[in-house]
Amino acid sequence: MKYGGLQLAEIPRVKRISKEDFVKNYVRPQKPVVIENLIEDWPAFEKWNLDYIKEIAGEKVVPLYDDRPITSEFKFNQPHAEMKMADYIDLLKSKPTNYRIFLYHLMKEVPALQNDFMFPDFGLRMIKQLPMLFFGGKNSKVFMHYDIDFANILHFHFHGKKQCIIYPPSESKYLYKVPHALISREDIDFTAPDLERFPALKKAKGFVTELNHGETLYMPEGYWHQMTYLTAGFSMSLRATPRTFLNFSKAVYNLVIMRNFDNYMRKWRGQKWIDYKNEKAIENTEKFI
Repeated sequence: MKYGGLQLAEIPRVKRISKEDFVKNYVRPQKPVVIENLIEDWPAFEKWNLDYIKEIAGEKVVPLYDDRPITSEFKFNQPHAEMKMADYIDLLKSKPTNYRIFLYHLMKEVPALQNDFMFPDFGLRMIKQLPMLFFGGKNSKVFMHYDIDFANILHFHFHGKKQCIIYPPSESKYLYKVPHALISREDIDFTAPDLERFPALKKAKGFVTELNHGETLYMPEGYWHQMTYLTAGFSMSLRATPRTFLNFSKAVYNLVIMRNFDNYMRKWRGQKWIDYKNEKAIENTEKFI
């Protein structure tokens, strides 16, 4: 299906699925799937909405991110503002906002939330220390990226609707990947791409879906993903270790070498380093057109 000129197929959906079928049909072949009714027996399915989070965690001060591009001043994971959770949720409910909460360990900050969900027995080696929450206002976006640890991800959405555009690692060559980083060029809007400026995107074959409250997206290891909050809402990700030694090695390289090298170059060369990487993203990608 052509989606704004992109080749995006709908992510397959199932109502429910057994552990055996999930491993056989999706984990082993590394294919994405949306499971619509996986968490109906979780307390979170009924309880988790913005009002509940405000009630249980309203006094917590949370880091906020917006959609400004990475610069020598603001790093990939450096927040742009802080706010009490109660005030942030009031903002989400009152009007569209670009402010998001990204990779926030609210489970650690509010341990009672851990009683509301369970780790699925799905044939994945879950990392139980790292359940993370993500919040966003209507129309806020997370730029296209893949995760540093090459985790298999179960992504559960709550309160409203969220659009997800994802690509397998095989399509990296068409996505204007920024070297020494985990992102594509941040001036690409994957919901309305400029295909004259970024023509290689037309060759990339990916997937799209809209997640509703209580639905689960499985993203295999190394998958690129871009998220748009169609309404205010929030999601939780549970992570599992890479299944292959190759991807485990890539994760170690990203964490130990690439991230430290990029931070060093950013300190040394500042904005010139970032501009250089963005130019190389176009140069490297145009080789495949």
